[in-house]
This record gives sequence, structure tokens and C-alpha cells, in this order.
Amino acid sequence: MKKIVYLMEYPIDLPGGAQMSTLSICEGLAQNSGYGYEPVVICPKLLHNKASDYPFRILEYAMGESRIKNLLIRRKAFRKYIEQEKPDLIHIQMAESLITYGFTEKHFRNIKFIYTDRGLLFGYRKRSRLFMFPVLKRSHMLVTTTDFNARLWREGTDIRPVTVIPNTISSKYFGSYDPSKRNENRKFTVGLAGRICVEKDWDFALSFIEELKRSIKDFRVSIVLSTFEKGDDEQVEHILKTLKKTVGEENLISGLNYSQAEMADFYYGVDVFLMTSRFESFGKAAVEAMSRKCAVVSTSVGGLPEVIGDERYLYTKENIVNGIECIRQLYEDKNKLKEAGEYFYGRYKDLYSEEIYIENHRRLYYEII
Repeated sequence: MKKIVYLMEYPIDLPGGAQMSTLSICEGLAQNSGYGYEPVVICPKLLHNKASDYPFRILEYAMGESRIKNLLIRRKAFRKYIEQEKPDLIHIQMAESLITYGFTEKHFRNIKFIYTDRGLLFGYRKRSRLFMFPVLKRSHMLVTTTDFNARLWREGTDIRPVTVIPNTISSKYFGSYDPSKRNENRKFTVGLAGRICVEKDWDFALSFIEELKRSIKDFRVSIVLSTFEKGDDEQVEHILKTLKKTVGEENLISGLNYSQAEMADFYYGVDVFLMTSRFESFGKAAVEAMSRKCAVVSTSVGGLPEVIGDERYLYTKENIVNGIECIRQLYEDKNKLKEAGEYFYGRYKDLYSEEIYIENHRRLYYEII
């Protein structure tokens, strides 16, 4: 049995793309012993769950109150646990973890490591690149989640080799589709979901809904927000207050910090899932919505055009007319809405299922180890 250690700077039970993708890999490997890999996650102390709740081992460390303190804590924890576990391969899932590993890597030159870039190359600041690139040049593989980002790395750096493994969502919660949970007779519903962060651009989302209200008079908004940092609650209050003013309190459904199981049900109540991101390396929420036969209308940024696959469902922030018009047409024509839902569901099954994701990683690990 080959041991693979995963390095993370956020708890694996904090909702987020990197955490959920790592969870998918680890659950898949742990539940299929025939693959021959033992996953071990090193991450900050879990927020809600116990390490024993998972089918793989989790080694926790504390989190400090500042970035520098967190770096020092992570560095000590990474070195301690890697020495303890003696893995055959280290898989680094986040940028801060890669930088942290760079300060300990000299002690583990005999251990191969790979890095999954879940962002985009141009999203890294100069200071981050300064610390990341020297470490990456010694990695055995750089993995990206889209061909778009792979091209950025190949054209903009001399870091090699680079491969692509598209992201996924948890089959435990999203793998099976239950038609009985989708009520086709309810009021047309536009869905929004995500963390309180700059990348999601919630102010723009509010402006989009205001403009949509001028084109479509009678619709609901269903929104789920996730908080993590100080000040997030005030942002949530502002967002909900503005949406109530725009569509009416009776037309607003809101949730906060949903579990994956709750999110899986959330999408059943959505006709069109709206993405307003200013920066998105992949767009995991888009795939979650696809798995529930939602139409997805999104900003044309980062890897989203690749994930969406049809420019009819894309728009730009400089000109949102295409996005508004697309939703209006889906609102007025139920057949178009159904066709869009089937298109996106098929795309999820063909490209982004967890089974495909785990198999791609199994092959990569076999190749490297």
C-alpha cells in the first residue's frame, strides 16, 4: 500500500473547492483498497466534524491569529507529520501550503511531490510567485483543472511537466439525481451561492438581479452564502437586505453555511444558477448546479467558458445584455429551460463525475510513484 499525504491550509470540512475535491480523492482511494493507496490529510483543526468521521486519516494542527503565525505553525506541523508518516508521495492542494512546504522541502528531497493549482497563473501576486516557483521547479507534476490554465503555465513559465485533471463534485451528495425533488410547477427561481469573498463580486450580483428585475417581473431568488472571516456577517446582512428590496421579501429564499447535503438539495429548487464571479479558475458551483439539471448562466472569466462549453450561456460584466437575455428566454420558454438542464446534466456526467476524477488521479499517482 502506497501512502499519499495531502497538505492543506484550510480544514477539510470548510466548504470550498480545494477541500471538497481533496475529500473526493481521499474518499475514493480509501473506499477502493484495490487501488493500493492510503490517503492521509494534514490540515488545520476541523470546524464541525471529527477526524474519525472520515474513512481516511486526518492529522490536525492549530490555526494562529495572523498569517505569519499560521505559516510558522503549518511549517512545524508539516515537518512533524511528514517525518512521522514517511509518505511515498506528497500532494499539495493549496498555494499557502506549497509556500510552507518550500521551507521544509530540503528535509524531504527523497519524497516526490506534486501540486494542483486550483487557481489561475495570473491570479498569483509577484510575492507569491517568488516563493512558489522555486519549489514548483522541483515538483514532479503541476496539475491544473482546466486546459485554459495549463496553457497559461506552459506559455508563461518554464515549469514542467504540466497536466490537466478537471475538477469534480462529491458523488456522495451529488452523484445521483432524484427527479422527485425538482418541482416544475414552482415560481421561476434564480440561484446564487458562494463564499463571502472578493472573487464572487456580490455587489455586481446585486446589480445583475436589479437589472434582471427590469426584464423579468415575477421570479424568486434563492441564495446560500458561506462565511468564514470576521466581517462576513455584515456583508451577508447587506446582500439579503438589498435582495429583499429588489425582488420582495416573499420572493427571497436564503440560507447560510449549508452542508454539502443541504447544497445538493438547494440546487433542485433552482431553474437558472447565476455566476457573477470576477475570477474563477474552474467553477465548482457550476458543476454542482449541472448535476441537478439547472441551466447555468455565467461570466466569461477564467476556466468557466471551458466548463460551461456553450457561449450562449456566457456574458461579460462590461455587457450583461447576453446574460439578461439568456435568462429571459429560459424564463419564457419551458422547453428551452428543459433542454438547457439536460445539456448541462450530460456535460457533468461526461466530464466532471467523481468516478472520472478519481480514476484520473489514480493513473497519475501510478505514473509518478
